[in-house]
Amino acid sequence: MPWAAPHLAAVTGRWGPLLIALGWVLIVLSPLVGVLPGPGGIFVFAGGVALLLRNSPWARRRYVRLKRRWPRLGHACDRTMRRPSARRRGPPARVAD
Repeated sequence: MPWAAPHLAAVTGRWGPLLIALGWVLIVLSPLVGVLPGPGGIFVFAGGVALLLRNSPWARRRYVRLKRRWPRLGHACDRTMRRPSARRRGPPARVAD
């Protein structure tokens, strides 16, 4: 059995699978809401991603891989989601041209 961090292994009780399913439903519905006037689809998508990141170990691992591969994109996502890790790191470093 591969090693897994204990806090990532368990989904939050009986509500965990329901919240994961709700997150996926919100992500799937976001393009449908996106055709309506206004920025509603963006907020629906963000809500679905937030639910997945909070409750799905698989989604968290994928997010960490994304942040390691593209650190600037990961920092922008952290800043947008107001994650504590974005405040700890401070502003992103400038790339010298």
